[in-house]
Amino acid sequence: MTTTEAGVPGTTDPAATSCHGAPASPAAPGGPHGYSKQKDQHLKRLRRIEGQIRGLQRMVEEDVYCIDILTQVSASTKALQSFALQLLEEHLRHCVADAALKGGEEIDAKVAEASAAIARLLRT
Repeated sequence: MTTTEAGVPGTTDPAATSCHGAPASPAAPGGPHGYSKQKDQHLKRLRRIEGQIRGLQRMVEEDVYCIDILTQVSASTKALQSFALQLLEEHLRHCVADAALKGGEEIDAKVAEASAAIARLLRT
């Protein structure tokens, strides 16, 4: 696990694995991840959030009133939190449920992984 430029934990290890323990393949059509079926919707949502962030930059450049900027920061934060919760739900329904079917150490690892992700979301 590494930290991205923005200070967000992320996996950049080329040996990273998918939800199913197989090597992750970003080029796999349909992908093995819980979010794969809704990838286009997620990308659209992230582009909208990106636009909100660019709007914040413009507001600062244009010396907009502090409270107005804070209102936009709050809206952007809520949008990211909502996206994170949707992604977490898809992870639980797909990856954790798959591990539960397999049982054993795999389910324990997936539950621990999901618990750690939830803890990180709660800290923010």
